[in-house]
Formats: sequence, structure tokens, C-alpha cells
Amino acid sequence: MQKILIPLKQHVGVPCEPIVEVGDKVLRGQLIAKPAGLGANVHSSLTGEVVEISNGNIVIQPDEVQNLNEFVKIPETSSHVEAIDAAGIVGAGGAGFPTAIKIACDIPNGVFIANGAECEALLSHNVKQMNEHVEQLLRGMEYCMEITNAPKGVLAVKGKHKALVAHLKTILEDIPNIDVFELPDIYPAGDERMIVREVMNIILEPGQLPFEVGAVVDNTETIKRIAEAIELRKPFIDKDVTVSGRVKQKSTVFVNVPVGIPVGSLIQDVGGYVEPHGEIVLGGPMTGSAGTENSPVTKTTGGVLVAMPFPQEKRKVGILICECGGSDERMTHIAEAMGGEVVAREMCKRMVEVNGRYRCAMPGVCPGQAQTVLALKKEGAQVVLTGTCSD
Repeated sequence: MQKILIPLKQHVGVPCEPIVEVGDKVLRGQLIAKPAGLGANVHSSLTGEVVEISNGNIVIQPDEVQNLNEFVKIPETSSHVEAIDAAGIVGAGGAGFPTAIKIACDIPNGVFIANGAECEALLSHNVKQMNEHVEQLLRGMEYCMEITNAPKGVLAVKGKHKALVAHLKTILEDIPNIDVFELPDIYPAGDERMIVREVMNIILEPGQLPFEVGAVVDNTETIKRIAEAIELRKPFIDKDVTVSGRVKQKSTVFVNVPVGIPVGSLIQDVGGYVEPHGEIVLGGPMTGSAGTENSPVTKTTGGVLVAMPFPQEKRKVGILICECGGSDERMTHIAEAMGGEVVAREMCKRMVEVNGRYRCAMPGVCPGQAQTVLALKKEGAQVVLTGTCSD
């Protein structure tokens, strides 16, 4: 069996510190690293031997025989929040913020929102979860409502999933304090600030957090992992992943993939590549990053997407940067992979600086960019590369 590589940083914050050593035998579910500041516990996803600790990773050689139904349970705790903390749960939708910190708030007049938007193209594992395991999701929502004292819950899902919406509404007829909210089919429907705007009709200022207006928003898979931690005492050691793009079995959802498994093994499990193919994208097509076959599945890996080869572009490139799309680094990588020379960069005019970071003033409502494009042209750009702008 291939070695698995478990990163010590799978979350917002700083890398965890290993509590195991090379040569140690570890069990599936065993705690192997603890936070050294802001962060979340890291557990082994398979039983095996630690063979290397370097470059911010713990490398494990798994035993040939694995029982994925068994795992070391987290210790008994006095509260649900402590269970979430012990399980090392972070935002599974890609943000990676430690969930125990996020959910430890009091919103007695507010709403807990389950984010089922799955707004990036090609991804479908959250929809599969809502279709096939909604009872578990609703139990998880009830735990979260109990923790936050939220009197109301909302399951936010895109209205285009008509059969799913109808199914959810039927189930929720007997649960008076949880409703379905139909989100528009626009990007980025899964952004927390956009969800709060749609569900609560409240516009959050850039940098303002949902709990400040009485809301807590968690991704549906995050809620699944919360339910597992509370009911099964299971740590966050498995991840749901969509594999799609230039592969032979398109749009395949893998449920409960052990964290640390190389993404190349998932590509092979769907029959391999459709040729010609380009890079492997980890995450969604809008905000994902370039990876390799050896890149590990992490707590925040939602997609493994195989792209087309990059078209070739020899003209000078101007990059239009927005919070909702690829970063400057990512867009530069794409431009250079296309053979282009980046000569200019401009921020979307919706971008505002908050605490040293640029944020979108109105996610999902893209402005006209004529002024920005003219600025790029003035700086020598012949073509514009942007991540998400709908104008």
C-alpha cells in the first residue's frame, strides 16, 4: 500500500506539532499532532508506521490490511464543543477555520445556516450527502443549534436542484424550526457573506463576521463531521471528494476517503486520464490550486479535477484579481503556464483592504470593469486573465 502524507497544517492558523516519532506504530484515528497556536488536532487516518516527519508532514506506511470501520475514538468530553475540538474539525468546504472556535458563540435570536451551496462547478459531494444522508445532516444541524442557542436553522441549497429541494421540504414539514432556503445559481453562492445576504437580507461589511449579525454558517460536510464526533466519537480522518474533468469516469464522488491518500490513486480509481490532459486542480475550478498525483487529500480537499491542457497565449497578459477567484499567485501561474508574460495587475474595483487583506465589498454582484481593463491596457496588457468576473 502507498505511503500516506498527512500535513501538519490543514487549517487556518499555524502548523501542528507532532506528538509521534519515526518508527512509532499508529492506529487509525490516533492523535498524532496537536495545535501550536490557532489550529486543529491531526489524527492518523490509517493504521501503520511513521516513517518520516519532515517538510511539515507526517509520512505513514500503512499496513496492508485496514479496517476502515474501526478507529481510535476521541476521549469523552463534557460538551459538544469539546468533542468538535478533540476531533480536529475544520471547515471542510475549503476555508479550514477551526470549527470549535467558530461555533463557540451565542446567537439566541439568530440562525444557524447549513451551507449546501456547493457553488463551484463540477463539485457534487455535498449534493450527494444531502440526497442520501439528510437525516444525519439534520441531526448535526440540531447539535449546532443547541451549541449556539440558535432558535432557527436554515439549510441553504441552490434552487436548481429541484428534486432535492422538494425532498428536503417534505422531510422538514415535521421539523418546524429548520427551513430550506433556495439560493440563486450564481457564483460565489457558497460565500458566507453572500449566504447571509440572501438568507437574512443583511449585508455584511468586508471583514465583518456572520456571528456579529446573529448567524453561524457551516458547510454541510463540516456538519457531518460534527455529528460523527458527537455520536461516534470519530475524529476528522476521512474526506468526501469529487473527482471530475479529464478522467474516464466523470463526476465521481468518493465518500470517506482517508486523509493523506495521494490524489493520483483516486484518478486511477476512475479509470485514469482522458488524453490530452493538463494540470490537476485541488479544490474547485475557481479557487483551487495546482497539485500533483502525489498531493494528499486533506480536510479541506473538496475536488480533484483534471484540466484540459492550457491554451497557448503569447500576448502580454494583464491579471484582474478578485477575492472570489484565483489569487494573484494562482493567476500568475496560469498565465505563465499558457506561455504568456504578465505585465500588469489590477484589483477588481469592488476590492477593499481590511486588516491587510483585500476583500470583496459585495460577493456575487460583479461591477463593470471598463476602467480596470483600460488601466491594464495602459500598462501594456494585450489580453486580460480573470478568475470569476461575470461582467
